[in-house]
Amino acid sequence: MILTLINDVTDKQIEKIEEIARDSGFIPEVSRGESRTIVLIKGENAILSRGKFDPLKAVERISSISVPFKLVSKNWIEKTIVKVGDIEVGGKEIVYMAGPCSVENNGSTEETASLIKSIGGTGIFRGGAFKPRTSPYSFQGMGEEGLKILKDISVKTGMKIVTEAMDPRQVELVEKYADIIQIGARSMQNFELLKECGKAKIPVLLKRGFTNTIKEFLMSAEYIASEGNKNIILCERGIRTFSDYVRFTLDISAVPVLKTLTHLPVIVDPSHPAGRRDYVESLSLAAIAAGADGLIVEVHVDPEKASSDGAETITTEAYAKLIKKADAVALAIGRGA
Repeated sequence: MILTLINDVTDKQIEKIEEIARDSGFIPEVSRGESRTIVLIKGENAILSRGKFDPLKAVERISSISVPFKLVSKNWIEKTIVKVGDIEVGGKEIVYMAGPCSVENNGSTEETASLIKSIGGTGIFRGGAFKPRTSPYSFQGMGEEGLKILKDISVKTGMKIVTEAMDPRQVELVEKYADIIQIGARSMQNFELLKECGKAKIPVLLKRGFTNTIKEFLMSAEYIASEGNKNIILCERGIRTFSDYVRFTLDISAVPVLKTLTHLPVIVDPSHPAGRRDYVESLSLAAIAAGADGLIVEVHVDPEKASSDGAETITTEAYAKLIKKADAVALAIGRGA
């Protein structure tokens, strides 16, 4: 249940509403916007208790949230901007996240980061220290040593770091070194991991599972939000369909659909659905045109020698051309500086 309060509501009136909600066995959550203050009343059949709030002068309107993903619903908040240092994901400007699939200890990760930094336009560096792989014989990542490399890159370049946690036990460790915790597609319904990330103090980048519906995707985000962490970035990364021309089918329609359903920012991973580097640019531009708030792209100084996903990884030169074109598309649709 949502209580929309009057414009000149006082702190004392809000405290009274919170008190009534708690005494009734519900959990109140206050959201103060620029022009409106809204209170979300969480609990089983909360709408049936609207009579307790109707007489209050501070309450202008009472409405119900019919969708199950209440905390991430657009009915609750119009728009969320996730701040990562000075970077705003979900603001007017497109946010670029770039880097190799896996962190490597041969100097290539640092070289890639240096080149990405020199290109400009990228404030967030991506790289996997823990890697979920289909085959148990594939490279599984460097673990904490990889996280240390990422931290060193952040210190030297000033770029923020996004990297994946695969297990609830890894969340605290990732939080120690990174600025954003990524939950990969295969972990989207790892509910213990979702809950642990919900307790983290840094933003979470949640990727959609390749067999999951939009509703399931948002319910996973709801798990994170329900534990207290509202700084969630959604990422569409392609779904499995009957098409075998690409690795996955990028669900471009998911971007505008999510924008109508949730207040959370939405970015797109064009690399994994492409499966090959010559498709990455086209999918990136399509994502920006569809309204994505950013891209997360696999980039390597020498993709042919990458430890993982080399086929879909673009060179730093190709990345420079990509963001130039993406910025042009963004300007054409009213985004960007």
